[in-house]
Amino acid sequence: MTDQNLLIDPDQLVGQDIRALRKNRGLTLSILAKKAGCSVGYLSEVERGERTVSIKFLRTIAKSLDVPLGWFFTHEGQPQNEVGLIVRAQNRKRIGSREDGLFEELISPDLRGSFEMFLTQIEPGCRSNGTVFRNVEEEGYLVEGELDLVIDDVEFSLKTGDSFRIHRSEFSWTNNGKTKAVILWVTSPPVY
Repeated sequence: MTDQNLLIDPDQLVGQDIRALRKNRGLTLSILAKKAGCSVGYLSEVERGERTVSIKFLRTIAKSLDVPLGWFFTHEGQPQNEVGLIVRAQNRKRIGSREDGLFEELISPDLRGSFEMFLTQIEPGCRSNGTVFRNVEEEGYLVEGELDLVIDDVEFSLKTGDSFRIHRSEFSWTNNGKTKAVILWVTSPPVY
């Protein structure tokens, strides 16, 4: 076995994920430490991979950063030479639940780049929770299904193969189709 195939230290990966999420949400170490009920020094050591954290602490961090606990376990068993470069389908980080009708998977290797890619599945009858505004540029490609999209009060009906851009605008969506809508989203800068 070569050095590049060795498994990377999970404490480092968890710390890197926490740091990336914190920065993408515009939180300082101090603010996240307060939310998580720990010291700034402890959180800094966690982010640098110098501390092993408990599941209880990860639950608190996950809640503070609004991600599922499983977000921090997708690197398990990943060869070091793939970290930050490759995402295997079975190791995608998931957000949302099928019960809510919206299920998203991060298909970018991590949140440290200048953009992120998500695969979103929207069940029939599901709609956004009101109007959404994110101070980012995002584009989407409808891989399958149909989607009704409203961007700055202009309505669009999209079909499989259509794409769109939302540039720092208010938007909402509804899947009025009979099948799930599957969308590949690219967002810059990352928001998750």
